Amino acid sequence: MIDLTPLWLSLKTASAATAITFVLGVLTARWRLRYKHRGLDILDGILLFPLALPPTVIGLCLLMIFGRQSPIGEALSSIGVSIIFSWPAAVIAATVVTFPLMYQTVRAAFLQIEPNLLDVARIFGFSEWRIIWVVMIPLCWTSMAAAIVLSFMRALGEFGATLMIAGNIPGQTQTVPIAIFFAVESGELSQAVILSLIIMSISVCVVFLMSLLSR
Repeated sequence: MIDLTPLWLSLKTASAATAITFVLGVLTARWRLRYKHRGLDILDGILLFPLALPPTVIGLCLLMIFGRQSPIGEALSSIGVSIIFSWPAAVIAATVVTFPLMYQTVRAAFLQIEPNLLDVARIFGFSEWRIIWVVMIPLCWTSMAAAIVLSFMRALGEFGATLMIAGNIPGQTQTVPIAIFFAVESGELSQAVILSLIIMSISVCVVFLMSLLSR
């Protein structure tokens, strides 16, 4: 009997991380578009840094931030909240590794918008918040949809950072990549092969969806 729990957990984790990344990516890209000071280029480098780091290093950094010995970890522990080795930890790991993809793609799309269109929206009394969701996102929806799909797949395949901060707890933090790794380690090749085929099928569907969006 093949256990599909890791698949549902991966889909749930990837969906939550993509939703969070989308909101953070849009808001950060919009803020960065309004403030074009050259000194903020350093901030761009920091935001894109997870793309250049190995996932295990990202996981180690998250452990140092949310671990029980860290200020954040101690503050959370004081109110009875523990992030390490929990499902929220898996979501945090997936969000961190997918944020650069979303941010970079959304920012590039926003830069293609004619500034006069935004000025016209302001003349008609649109707030900055309404401009984002009613004007900018519809104008860039094709690029943003592609960013959402890519971020979802990146979150779905996240392994190193998730294993470091969330661990391998069946039914709680064991996502598909982790389940495949430990299934191979324990000699359960049938479980590993079936989960791999499912992920490959999802990837094929995503590639097909990307081709539709590119049209």
